[in-house]
Amino acid sequence: MVYFCPVNKAERTRRYIIEKTAPVFNKKGYAGTSLTDMTAATGLTKGSIYGNFNDKDEVALAAFDHNIQMLLKATAVEMAGQATARGKLLAMIGVYYNMQRATVPAGGCPIMNTTVEADDTHPRLKAKVSEVMLAWKNMVAKVVETGVTSKEFSAPLDSEQTALTLIALIEGAILIRRATDNVNHYRKVLDVARKLVNGL
Repeated sequence: MVYFCPVNKAERTRRYIIEKTAPVFNKKGYAGTSLTDMTAATGLTKGSIYGNFNDKDEVALAAFDHNIQMLLKATAVEMAGQATARGKLLAMIGVYYNMQRATVPAGGCPIMNTTVEADDTHPRLKAKVSEVMLAWKNMVAKVVETGVTSKEFSAPLDSEQTALTLIALIEGAILIRRATDNVNHYRKVLDVARKLVNGL
């Protein structure tokens, strides 16, 4: 017999607040998101929000987790559809190439957005970003190692260096786009990442 554990009203409300405020935090940042922004996004009162979360910090941390999970899910789906290591890496880059799709967080890459703001001002958010970045690096390195083992990629190949270079190109492209508001510049850098993968 299968037993279902119903989600209670409090948990549904928490999820609703997270889902509605996540794009706001991703676009405006922690400091730039006000209580007014949160109440406007949710349609709830201050009391309703802080009746479900201890403070703004707790909402921001949960919103970051939500945004990261959206990005990870979109990336995992694209990579899972590829049979080769090269295909998986190109699919990962493709997620960023098409960052405006509904399957990724509104406001762009939550890693870049949060890193820029939390570096010196929010240790708990910075710790979360660091954890995500390390996991991303390890995941990419593992794909590269798989490609080397299967002789798809030429050996010797430093998997960690390759992973860090790809991540730096992706995040650098995002930074350039934010600085210049030029999609072509953004995609030119991502094209370099694609060339790197195709040349492995």
